[in-house]
Amino acid sequence: MALDAITENTAAAGARIGKIISVSSLKVDIFLESTDIGLRDLIRTGAGDGGVRFEIAEVSGLTASAVCLGMTNGLKRGMDVYRSGGGLDMPYNDNILGHVFSPYGESIDGAPPPGGAVRNIYERSLAMDEIVIDGDILWTGIKVLDFFAPMRKGFKMGLLGGAGVGKTVLIKELIHNVYRGLQSNSVFAGIGERSREGRDLYDEMTEAGLFDKISMVFGQMGDNAMSRSRAGYAGLTLAEYLRDEKRQDVLLFIDNIYRMVQANAEIATELARMPVENGYSPALLTEISEVEERINSTENGSITSFQAIFIPADDLNDGAVHAISQHLDGQVVLDRGVAEKGIYPAINVFATTSRIIDPEILGERHFSLVEAALACFSRYDELEQIVAVLGIDELSQEDHDIFFRARKLRSYFSQPMFVAEQYTGIPGKLVRIEDVLDDVEAILSGRLDDVDEQDFTYIGAYLKERS
Repeated sequence: MALDAITENTAAAGARIGKIISVSSLKVDIFLESTDIGLRDLIRTGAGDGGVRFEIAEVSGLTASAVCLGMTNGLKRGMDVYRSGGGLDMPYNDNILGHVFSPYGESIDGAPPPGGAVRNIYERSLAMDEIVIDGDILWTGIKVLDFFAPMRKGFKMGLLGGAGVGKTVLIKELIHNVYRGLQSNSVFAGIGERSREGRDLYDEMTEAGLFDKISMVFGQMGDNAMSRSRAGYAGLTLAEYLRDEKRQDVLLFIDNIYRMVQANAEIATELARMPVENGYSPALLTEISEVEERINSTENGSITSFQAIFIPADDLNDGAVHAISQHLDGQVVLDRGVAEKGIYPAINVFATTSRIIDPEILGERHFSLVEAALACFSRYDELEQIVAVLGIDELSQEDHDIFFRARKLRSYFSQPMFVAEQYTGIPGKLVRIEDVLDDVEAILSGRLDDVDEQDFTYIGAYLKERS
């Protein structure tokens, strides 16, 4: 047979490429009979659609190592392996909304497969001239976010917060507000989180009427490392369809990106690669950059991401946390202490930051008000301890005013959520940044000193609603 014919036959899906020579819990080593196998190609143990699938991780001479997409149970030395088409694909069409996918493009919510066009999850990478860095500011309608941590389209924001502080409600409200304001959809990528949490989010999105505005990918905690490590790529592919083909400004939620780092470390260990500090993959920086650098704005649209980050042992200097943080444009920190005061969103304004808190971007007025508000809150924390010991009557007039203005300001940054209306009975509010600035300025200047602080709790724009 001519060499060209051999190459053509081998390259076809279903062609045999070699035999398994060793099996471990996550990977197999293969003796190759074909020389045209590349990294991230898919192979399987059966010639048809059945069998176990693998992704090629290393090729060395006549042998290759491949990571299993599922379980290696039942595999034996000497089994034939076959080419399985190209690489991992995700649906890339209008049918992606209202579906929950595995990182391998399979529908896992009981709904029929969406069908239509697909795309390789590694394929898209932006050229330098495609990236737009001075995108418009993405106003969310959430007062505390727009005031203390405004975002540009294409930003990457860290979202830090434990269980029970309102993270899911904030995510749902962001999805609701962005769809209402921009008619844009969202993507949620769950990486290494509990399966029941995925089910909770699915049910809550359905109850809130938001499920048809979102596409979800889950590489759950019970899945193997390959599934967890590829969920971020899969979510990005869905988001890129909405950005590039539908020309939308997309919100991408990644929960939790640190689990991707852990999954990659498992794979690196299985491949006998020398780990770096804390057991992370030696390709840690590359693996994170490969995901993060796909989150950007273009002339067609933007992907703005919120990324939940687990911080091991509360060590902000951990190698993985530092590698992720260097890509972020800011962070939103949800605080249990704020939640315990009954204030939602329970955002810690001192720990919440944004790269565009700059007078040249936001304007001098917004920047000055942020500084004044933080100074007021900072002084309030000091005065609270004094009042607890000596009482309110021991404060000077200036400190007395600061104390009560800070309390009014704290109450003002609570906000009724559209997605929580059925629980609170309070209609949701979408607040323009101009109204927020007017209200904050009025509180800090003393114009509203005669208003009770309870009147600022769970309202929209104070001055506008009372004018």
